Amino acid sequence: MVTRENGAIAVFGATGQQGGAVVDALLARGARVRALVRTPKSDRAQALAARGVELATVRIDDPASTVAALEEVDAFYFMTPEANSLEEIEEEVRVGTALVDAAAAARVPHVVFNSVSGADRETGVPHHDSKHRIEEYLKLSGLRATMVRPAAFMENFATVMAPSLEDGTIVLRLPLPNDIALKMISIKDIGQVAAAILLDTADVPGGAIEVIGDEPTGPQIAAAFGARAGLPSRYEALPLSVLGNDLDKAMFRQFAKPSEYPSDLAAVKAIEPTTWDLAEWIRSTGWTAPADRVRS
Repeated sequence: MVTRENGAIAVFGATGQQGGAVVDALLARGARVRALVRTPKSDRAQALAARGVELATVRIDDPASTVAALEEVDAFYFMTPEANSLEEIEEEVRVGTALVDAAAAARVPHVVFNSVSGADRETGVPHHDSKHRIEEYLKLSGLRATMVRPAAFMENFATVMAPSLEDGTIVLRLPLPNDIALKMISIKDIGQVAAAILLDTADVPGGAIEVIGDEPTGPQIAAAFGARAGLPSRYEALPLSVLGNDLDKAMFRQFAKPSEYPSDLAAVKAIEPTTWDLAEWIRSTGWTAPADRVRS
């Protein structure tokens, strides 16, 4: 890679979870970071500035602002806003393609797109296929590009997929068959892998990597939480009907299909040897069992 002296690494999405993890990893490696933000006065943007991150204001509807923000950078990481409806999916693609166009106009030496696991093909999951469309657009741009494709977040087990404690048993319920493995990764490790690629310290054959740290089944996930709590565990597979969002239903329907492609955990470990598996995430985050729901 041809780098410019003291060039910055540009990050779009720096105020979010994944982009924030990338910024953390870059700063820890001593890199100059330029955050492309739409609201520089926001608390999150100002918190980045307080850590020494340069702020560049961009407006997607004003391509010149984005091109200017990408001038003289060594590399550019971007992710697109997560879509929760079909209308938002089209907006996601519009933002993604506009960022690619700006990177091409600014002649950015290396672009890293934070995509999603499975986006190398169309899957029928609308908010994953949108990232496939952006990947394809990026490939046609002529830019040197790397696709980072994270699996499901382990952090979901602290929020929407959190296990419960019922009558002294750790209980995990997901709309996923018992025998299907769920690929997963910690957000921290997404940042570590992306930073290594941006700084050109990692080799990614083929220009794409699925970022995965573990792939346990539902019963194995429940058992990992049970082991941490020192309690018995139980897994219960739920029907897709428990999901209120059609996009989530499409996603879990895809998750329920046996994977056609083997995961390459070794490739991720080669880039970031400290990548967490689920048990390490549970331990490192200090997870503790919730309050018991004792049936009367």
